[in-house]
Amino acid sequence: MMAFVQWLQNSPLSLTVRRIGWLIPLMQTLHILANGLVLSAIIMIDLRVWGSRTEPLRDRVRRLLPWLWTAMAVLTATGLVLILATPRRTLLDATFQVKMLMMAVAIAATLALAAALRRVAPDGVSAGRMAGAMAAAALLLWLGVTLAGRGRWIANLVG
Repeated sequence: MMAFVQWLQNSPLSLTVRRIGWLIPLMQTLHILANGLVLSAIIMIDLRVWGSRTEPLRDRVRRLLPWLWTAMAVLTATGLVLILATPRRTLLDATFQVKMLMMAVAIAATLALAAALRRVAPDGVSAGRMAGAMAAAALLLWLGVTLAGRGRWIANLVG
């Protein structure tokens, strides 16, 4: 892993990212906003799955899933740029590795939730207990990813 980190650290792309002074703050801002959008979309979908009756479930899912997937794409793109900015600090950090593992599971849980919601009852009202459990799992995992993103801060606070 160290050889890859060294190579990435010295790559022209990584050097360019570090040279552009405004790029990292912009990527951090977009990353945080996209994270907020992911959490917001998950919460809004989950609330409907868990029983809010303000609109049919199918309509809410159809309205929010594009926002969710777009925000996840922005999270990925900005995250990659942020990794390029500090590959040694990021890739070798255990909390970052935990975050990436949790994010992979969160994405899988979100995909499973989206698939379950495609099979919603025709009346668009009930999602079922399995969808409710998947909704809770996706939300908890995304919250965990968010907290793991602050892992060094949390580790310093506790330690």
